[in-house]
Amino acid sequence: MGRAEVLQGVRAMRFEGLLDRHERGELSQEEAAEMLGVSERTFRRWRDRLRDEGPAGLRDRRIGKPSSRRAAVEEIQRMLGLYQDRYDGFTAKHFHEQLQQRHDYKLGYTVTRLSLQAAGLVEKARRRGPHRKKRPRRPLPGMLVFQDGSTHRWIPGLDRELDLIVTLDDATGAIASAFLVEEEGTMSSFRGLHETIAAHGLFGALYTDRGSHYFHTPKAGGRADKTRLTQVGRALAQLGITHIPSYSPEARGRIERAFGTLQNRLPPELRLNGIKTLGAANRFLKERFIADYNARFAVAAAEPGSAFVSYVGRPLEDANGQGSP
Repeated sequence: MGRAEVLQGVRAMRFEGLLDRHERGELSQEEAAEMLGVSERTFRRWRDRLRDEGPAGLRDRRIGKPSSRRAAVEEIQRMLGLYQDRYDGFTAKHFHEQLQQRHDYKLGYTVTRLSLQAAGLVEKARRRGPHRKKRPRRPLPGMLVFQDGSTHRWIPGLDRELDLIVTLDDATGAIASAFLVEEEGTMSSFRGLHETIAAHGLFGALYTDRGSHYFHTPKAGGRADKTRLTQVGRALAQLGITHIPSYSPEARGRIERAFGTLQNRLPPELRLNGIKTLGAANRFLKERFIADYNARFAVAAAEPGSAFVSYVGRPLEDANGQGSP
């Protein structure tokens, strides 16, 4: 017989003795409870259990059950092992999502993050600098769309960097198109426009940097010459889409923050799924990753409705400059 069961027996004997004295009028309920070191409510509950179930009703229901503290410690150890074996490089938040989806994990995000930090597996988040007021979003999807590229080692199994081309709606932050290419340029811009228009329709304005495939800029760092249109600029003009050049990194803050999130999430997921080629990565983006990203990070537009307009006209390949002029 274990120590817990011995103490359980002693407690039951003391209770029955004090209950007998209480029922004979020698002790009040308050006095009997105080002598046991419990509340009057607990004393009454034990009394009712003894009457309903006999001596078995006084048994501590925790005996024989695993300690919740022990269970939590074991779950944390399992979690740390999973991180080291399969999820190295994931952020704490991204890892916690994977645990819930794939491993029937029940512990909360905060205890998971703190345990990872204590084990030296993830770094503490850097303290943010002074807050900069964000530009208000457009109220409707399709009023303003961003397009940009980010050079990064997106596929861990490859020994070179690639460019991720993202076309993103301002009102919701949802990704309309995303794919990897060897190098950003005119054709990747057309592809992003084609995919966005085919899926959602024409939009009001496109906001981009002043790369040479977007704008002619006579002086480095100077104003874009809107009288000399690039292929992308001509296609946008034909489609009636306003082309807005960016003059500072801060002005592209929304898509830059999206790229930060993508750099934290996409490479680890490609590695986890054993994806090592450009074609397989683009299939993964299209079939799984973009939808999951939008479900987690896109927000509702400020107003109901949409500014996207169904495209009716000549084939998009021609309008985007990919066909014959």
